[in-house]
Amino acid sequence: MKAIADTGFIVAFRNRTDQHHSWAVHLARQLDGPAFTCEAVLSEAAFHLGSSEAALTLVTSGMLRVAFDSAQNIEHLHDLAVRCADRKPDLADLCLIRMSELFPRHTVITVDDDFRVYRRNKREAIPLLTPPKK
Repeated sequence: MKAIADTGFIVAFRNRTDQHHSWAVHLARQLDGPAFTCEAVLSEAAFHLGSSEAALTLVTSGMLRVAFDSAQNIEHLHDLAVRCADRKPDLADLCLIRMSELFPRHTVITVDDDFRVYRRNKREAIPLLTPPKK
């Protein structure tokens, strides 16, 4: 599976006490190569994990690959911020929406329900993998 990793997936994978840890580990085994992500997601994950090393190890080990340049996409990010303003998306979410446009065959792995509402290319649902509802 080709994937784009959101913060919740990364946190769940690294944190054994996270309610979605088993789900994240299972999905990680199904990845075809590194999951793409962005610096904003890594920053959020490092904050939630309380460790930059914990987040960055996933990049240096090859599980994740930073595959997005915010500077080259700033106009698209701004347009998305305006379009999605009612949901108050953070920068990481905007980057992932844009990444889904750039990598349309990749599925976004997230625990964030907002991605069910966000749209890529203005009207397309974003392909998602989320934990099963309990």
